[in-house]
Amino acid sequence: MAYTREEIATRSAPAAIGPYSQAIRAGEMVFTSGQIPLEPASGSIVSGSVERQAEQVMQNLKAVLEAAGSSFERVVKFTCFITDMADFPAVNAVFERHLSSPYPARSCVQVAALPKAAAVEVEAIALAG
Repeated sequence: MAYTREEIATRSAPAAIGPYSQAIRAGEMVFTSGQIPLEPASGSIVSGSVERQAEQVMQNLKAVLEAAGSSFERVVKFTCFITDMADFPAVNAVFERHLSSPYPARSCVQVAALPKAAAVEVEAIALAG
């Protein structure tokens, strides 16, 4: 069986800020890069609460997944990185607004820092459409 990788890119999410792709489709799976709360048009971090930042992250992830022919309903695993575990309830509330049961698997870890001083970053593994 031949192994193929397809780059996924969309202008509806922030462009990669390094040597990586927004996502890669490999066979029937989609692997997104971590999304931080950048506004796609300006490339600037959204200001305000961690909940507002998490909302932008989810909008960015949604755009990348849709560009890959996938969706939140097809996500099997999220990995969430936050700079303060006290923000977990606010981030969790945003996840609840975007997801429905059965919920994907998820890990959430506190990290010392994220790119561009973001408070939250999320990546996903999903089934391709």
